[in-house]
Amino acid sequence: MLSPAAGTAGSSARREYERRKTKDQDRLREKWGRFGALAVALSDERPSTQSWAQGAIGEERLGARLDAASSDSLAVLHDRRIPGSKANIDHIAVTPGGVWVIDAKRYKGRPELKIEGGFLHPRVEKLLVGRRDSTKLVDGVLKQVDVVREHAGAVPVNGVLCFIEADWPLVGGAFTTRGVHVLWPKRLAKVLATRAAGDVDVARMTALLATRFRRA
Repeated sequence: MLSPAAGTAGSSARREYERRKTKDQDRLREKWGRFGALAVALSDERPSTQSWAQGAIGEERLGARLDAASSDSLAVLHDRRIPGSKANIDHIAVTPGGVWVIDAKRYKGRPELKIEGGFLHPRVEKLLVGRRDSTKLVDGVLKQVDVVREHAGAVPVNGVLCFIEADWPLVGGAFTTRGVHVLWPKRLAKVLATRAAGDVDVARMTALLATRFRRA
């Protein structure tokens, strides 16, 4: 049975979605008066509001898979607040081999690594998702890794971008860019399972991170 301290995957994104949804509906009711209920029923959700629901679903699905894989050698914390910030970390996994900072994304399109430059120019790695430049996602994970590393001491800390519903190829597809693993839920579970060797005290490290990164 999972500890309540593990948190609930997607909880803060789900709360933000409900807050924005209520605010949008209140605005419609105020605008349309006695026709407000009808306006709410006939109106589509704003994309900026719907994106929070989509994000919550992605975190919830990945969280369920990680919870199912949990064991004495794999502990998971969900939806953790970054100290001194309104931002959060979707999932933190702890194995004997190290700590994994996991950012869940429910994006469409195929994740790809594009490398520019080489012998005559600086090498630049870009993350593309459906041909859109999404390199900023890698930057975001690296910032989270740096924050967790400050609290994890000498324990290795790894970054992960896990795309929930992306268009992955039948063979291959996973890659690493600037030290961040880019993959899908099933592949992530397998990677974490292979990191069972190491001298990290999983229970102790999980308890430490749970106190430093509170539930969001």
